[in-house]
Amino acid sequence: MMPIGHKMDNGYSTTKDMGGKSYQEIADHMTEAGFKMNHSTARNVLVSGLMKIAKPLCELQERSHTPAELKKLAKNPDFQQSVAYFLSEIKR
Repeated sequence: MMPIGHKMDNGYSTTKDMGGKSYQEIADHMTEAGFKMNHSTARNVLVSGLMKIAKPLCELQERSHTPAELKKLAKNPDFQQSVAYFLSEIKR
């Protein structure tokens, strides 16, 4: 867990900053849909999913990908913005 006020090397990462919903808004929506969730769980689920995207990308690049390195990459705002960009391109 990051200490309060912790700033990643590349800045803070939040879904809200990227034009999405805040972790609290996601948690509220999931709870209304019948899946009890709080903002911490919403964040953890997002990071877990991003780690699953990061792993094969690291393998393609022949980069080290320990769980700690994957988690750091998944929390990186630049990585998150890149994933968001590519996902938005798929919709088109």
